[in-house]
Amino acid sequence: MPHIILIGTLDTKLSEFLYLRSQLQDLSKNSSAPLKITTIDCGRIPTKHEAITISQSDLVEKYGGGDSFDFKASPRGDIIKYMIGCTKACVRELLETDEVHGILSAGGTGGTSLVSAVMREIVPLGMPKLIVSTVASGDTGPIIGETDITMMYSVVDIAGTNAMLRDVLGNAAGAMLGMSIAYEKRMLSQKKLETGENKSRVGITMFGVTTPCVDKIREYLLSNYPVEVFVFHATGHGGKAMERMISESRLDAVLDVTTTEICDHLMGGNMSAGPTRLEAALKRGIPNLISVGATDMVNFGPKSMVPEKYTGRKLFEHNPTVTLMRTTKEECRMIGEFIATKIKDYAKETGNVEVWIPRGGVSIIATPGQVFADEEADAALAEAIKEGLHGSGVKIVEDARDINDPGFAIDMAKSFIKLLYK
Repeated sequence: MPHIILIGTLDTKLSEFLYLRSQLQDLSKNSSAPLKITTIDCGRIPTKHEAITISQSDLVEKYGGGDSFDFKASPRGDIIKYMIGCTKACVRELLETDEVHGILSAGGTGGTSLVSAVMREIVPLGMPKLIVSTVASGDTGPIIGETDITMMYSVVDIAGTNAMLRDVLGNAAGAMLGMSIAYEKRMLSQKKLETGENKSRVGITMFGVTTPCVDKIREYLLSNYPVEVFVFHATGHGGKAMERMISESRLDAVLDVTTTEICDHLMGGNMSAGPTRLEAALKRGIPNLISVGATDMVNFGPKSMVPEKYTGRKLFEHNPTVTLMRTTKEECRMIGEFIATKIKDYAKETGNVEVWIPRGGVSIIATPGQVFADEEADAALAEAIKEGLHGSGVKIVEDARDINDPGFAIDMAKSFIKLLYK
């Protein structure tokens, strides 16, 4: 049976967590091995109960950094930040010293903020993470980030048990037990795989307007080489997820076909992956082929939500909830400078980096005759990259074809393979 960690603010949620714990125990009582549950209290006020494995006092004394923290005088936000630090240190130690197969929590805004920070920053991708939350039906982007946290809406406030909350918490316990059992089995299976062909793990970035290119690359790689392909949707969180997996050494090489998230970062779009985009692969020095897919566009919501400063710009309604704005010549130069600067500043192995520039169009809608066709803007992007990388030793390939041309995709894949197996 797996090991599940329960984390919560038990000064306000003790009865609810005791119910969660009892549900986990009841659901697993017919198993041949007992379920291991570690209950951590990360509340503001110390709470005593025999079911608590690691008390609030334990957290503060062992993981508080040796500084005395004034809980009474400190604002609520500062208390949450402090307890995040303590809980992160505790969970990190548990993950390093014991086998853990899932983490479960329940809470309101404060508890959700606290535990989600621990899950995002400490718990590895792939391990089950579930939060029953009063804010699960709202904007969960800041809570989940680029991770695989699962959220369940509590329907009613987590303030005393009632029939509705018992149903939700019971479902959460069942979901966590099922996920953690499946995760444990996968981990055991992986440990038993002593033989077999090792596959290189390859990350590829994709957008709707670069899908034909990525599909052709993926088909070529999987048909001819022992690789496992991870496709990341370049929606901001997708780029962050890829960068995280690279940093965690869970990817061996990257075909960064679609770098559109840089546009959103520079121009204030909705799908930015932040200012550190491109850095992880460059810092690790792994094989890294970079292209400029979908750098013709910045993503916004419905047309009415496009910022006023962009009034009069060339806009294209991709669907009722997504409006694309064509990047200008000046903006494309900024994008090219961003790419070149990142490579110059962070590339550990310049010989493992290539930049491919399709001059025939960087997306489906940027080819001649399409709505975002703009030769001057594309030329400014290419020139900025070439100027910025002049003398760097980084291989730059300019090609007359567009990014979704099957031949261009295959040629990129072949060059990538040379990087991967050189």
